[in-house]
Parts: sequence; C-alpha cells; structure tokens
Amino acid sequence: MLQRHSILGRIESAPRRELYFFALYRTLEAAILAGLLFSPLSDLLGQQRHPQLGIAVTVGYLLASVILLLVARNPRVLTATVFVSLAVDVLAGALITHAMPAATAGVAMMLLFNVASAALLLPTARWAMAATLMAVGALTFEFIWTSVRHNGNDRSVAELIMFCISYLAVGYLAHQISQRARHSEALADKRGAEVANLVEINELIIRRMRTGVLVVDAENHIKLANEAASLLLGDGSEGRDDGGVLLTHAAPELARRLQRWRNGWQADDTPMQLSPDQPEMQPRFARLLADSETSLIFLDDATVVSRRAESLTLAALGRFSASLAHEIRNPLAAINYAVQLLEESPHIIDGDKRLLQIIHQQCQRTNGIVESVLGLARRERANPEHVDLNTFVRRFIDEYQQSLSIETDTLESVIGNKPVPALVDLRHLQQVVTVLIQNAMNYGRLPGEPARVRVRVFQAESRPMIDVMDRGPGIPEAVASQLFRPFFTTSEHGTGLGLYIARELCRANQATLEYVAVPGGGSCFRITLPGPHALLPA
Repeated sequence: MLQRHSILGRIESAPRRELYFFALYRTLEAAILAGLLFSPLSDLLGQQRHPQLGIAVTVGYLLASVILLLVARNPRVLTATVFVSLAVDVLAGALITHAMPAATAGVAMMLLFNVASAALLLPTARWAMAATLMAVGALTFEFIWTSVRHNGNDRSVAELIMFCISYLAVGYLAHQISQRARHSEALADKRGAEVANLVEINELIIRRMRTGVLVVDAENHIKLANEAASLLLGDGSEGRDDGGVLLTHAAPELARRLQRWRNGWQADDTPMQLSPDQPEMQPRFARLLADSETSLIFLDDATVVSRRAESLTLAALGRFSASLAHEIRNPLAAINYAVQLLEESPHIIDGDKRLLQIIHQQCQRTNGIVESVLGLARRERANPEHVDLNTFVRRFIDEYQQSLSIETDTLESVIGNKPVPALVDLRHLQQVVTVLIQNAMNYGRLPGEPARVRVRVFQAESRPMIDVMDRGPGIPEAVASQLFRPFFTTSEHGTGLGLYIARELCRANQATLEYVAVPGGGSCFRITLPGPHALLPA
C-alpha cells in the first residue's frame, strides 16, 4: 500500500511546510507592523489612539509570532496549534485596531489571509467555522467597545458588515476547498494503492510463470527476465555491460533468431537448448509496442508442448479405437465360430485339434486386449478380484510357451511355496505381463545370444510384487526416463504404446509399474499390486 504523508492526507500529522509557511507569514506581518511603528515611517499608521497599547501589542505579537514559528517546525497537534495561532492573530488584530484606528482596514485585510489559512488547515467544518466566528466576533466586539467607550466610531457599520461577510465567505470556501482536496487525495491514495497492488500481482504472476519471459531492447540488452527465463539463461554476468546483460552473450542462438524475426524472416519453430543441462524450449517473439524496438521473448518448455500434443493424440486415439472396436470384434467372432465348427468336425485329427485350441485361446486373448484398450480410452473402472500370483504366473508361462514358439529362448518363473494373494483385474494383469514379457523377449538379449527371461513373484512390505527380468544389455538412463511416455519407442516397428497402456492399466487397478535398474546388467520391470485386504474401488 502506498502511504502519502501530507496535510490533507494525515490531519493529525501536519506537514511542516504548510504550517511553517503559515507561521512565517504571521512573523512577516508582525515584523512589518513593528518596522512601521519603530521607524520614521510611523506616520503612515496615522494618529494613534493608545500609543503605549500599540507598542505593547506590536512587541508581544512579534515575540508570539517567533515562538509559533519555532513550534511550527515540529507540531504535535495540528488542531490546537492552528487554533491557538489564529487566536493570537485575532487578539493582536483587535487590539491594534483599537490602538491605531487609521490602520484598521489594512489590519483587517491582512487578517483575512490568516482566517483562510486556518480554515484550510483545520480538519472539520466545526473547527473552521469556530475560527472564522472568532475573528468576526473580535472585530464586532472591538467596534462596539470603541463606539460605547468613545461615544461613536469613525468607521461605518457597513465596513464592519462587509469585513464580517468576507471572513465568513473566505473561511467557508477555504474549508470546502480543503475538504475537496482531502477527498481527492484520499481517492488518489486508494487508486494508487490499487494500482500498486495490481502491479505487484502482475509482477508475481509473470515471475512465477512456467513460461520464460524476457524484455530485450533494440541493442539486445536484457531489461527484464522472470524466474523461468533466468533459470534457462543462467548467470550471464560475463555478458554484462553498462546497459545490462547482452542477449548475444547469454544466449547467442536465441539472439540470432530474434534478429531474424526483426528482419522479417520466417520464424524458426524448432525447439532449442540453451545449455546441455537445460530442457529444450521453443521461443516466441512479440513487440512490446507497435512502434517500439523493444521485444518480448516467450520461452515455452518444449516438453510441456509435447505433452499437450500427446494428450491430443491420445484423445484422438481413444476415439479411433472406439470406432475400430467393432471392426476387430467381427473378425474375431467369425474366427471363433469357425474354430468351434472345426472342433466339432469328425475329420480333424488330434494334432490339428491342439492347433485349433491355440487359435481359440489367442482369439480370446486378442479380444481381451481390445476390451482393455477400450476400457482405458473410456476410463472404465477395473473389476478387481482375489488372485494368487503364484498360480497366475505358473499358468501364464505354460500358456505362453504352448502358444508361442520361443525356440532357444528361456522363460521361467521364480515363485515360492507360500501363496501370494493380490487384488487385481485378471484381464488387465494378463495384458500387462504379456507386454513386459514380449518386450523382454524382443529387446532383453545380448547380440548373438538367446533371451533369458524370468518372472519372479514375491512380497515386500505386505505388498505383492511381480518382477519381469532379463539378462540383456539394459536400458540407458536417458531412455529409461521416457519409457512410459506414449509413442516413445526405440524400434522401427514399435508403436510406443505398449508400456504406456500397461502403466495406465496398473493405475486403474491402484497398482504401479516402474523400471528398476539392475546393477549387474539387464533390466527389471516391477509391478506392485494392492494387497488382498485393500479397499475395492467404489
């Protein structure tokens, strides 16, 4: 909040300058009066009715003015200081008018400014009118006292009335002006505080934005940079001169693109990396003003843009898979029906019947995969059931070995004697394990050697787990961080959706799928499932 200390904004804390000038004017009045009285120019004051009274009042008024001038340097209470000051002025003016009748008009005119100043400085209308009435009453009392004491008065009643009306009008107008000024300043303070708060909010928003924001002038000096941009640019102190950090030193490639954009060339939309340890970012340029050479540079994190594109692609894939479901189910249903007819034929030998069983099993598995993918696209809930993982893995490996020829490759299970119960959707678990084993068979082998894959079932911290391990070359750290990203693949024939769908199926079952590095070589994918006593999803 902005705080402004002034006579109009903080009434009880008077500014020294306004009150000091008021006291200085009073001292000037007293000095002029004393100068005229004690100089050869005393004849200008006319014939004096009470010379001794005039001298005493002039000297006293001068001393009082000096004291009030010193008090005005550090006022404690504004109302009392102003009111006492005006009382001194009015008393001195009334006494001088009585002692020097010829100076009455001049004294009354000088006192008019004192009344206006007091009405301007006093905080309320009550105090302002009280001060004005005090001056009017003093002039009226002096006029009546002189008329009674000396059996008449050289001045006319009209003159008295005009001065009284002038005092009342000037006092009222001065106070109204001060009230309007107070109101205007209070409104200005409020608007200023609101603007200051908005500026702070805008600065906070820009500073905390994930998008980097730079303000660069025509000479490529960086004038402003938010936190995200500062992290991307680093210190950049070696490129600093009198105008600030030079963009050509902090980010030469970014400066080159900015110059190309200023020259009207087509903008380069390819992501760029300012330093090896920073993520890729995509710059965007805009002018701060239409006729200004100052430019705004927005640095968008390319990974965020990529995630948005992936989300749109996955959404399109979900709609596509829903429309493709019927086209896949119809051939599967026809194949199943044909297999059933062939199994009932008396001309089929036993060896061929085994092949028909394999075809029937694979049709059922393919239909289950289609159902899982559709359920994932539609965000359908899983249907968990109690499963013994030892029994599941043993049966799964037997069916896998019977349905697929693994030739010299080996696939074995590592299970214990005690059951390992879990709560999971059996169709989802079968699809996840199938994806992991197929990846291990395809990529988990050393050149010229067969694949050796093991499926281990165990419990850790009361959580059932399944590890799919191979003895291949392992996965580099840079690739491991992107394994579960959709459409990420290192194979020319892969889609990059296998591990992503597997992890999403695990999430649907309140399970986790993670890659665990193996120190001695190879890879391990671990499925951590809910225990048998976990709460079923509502």
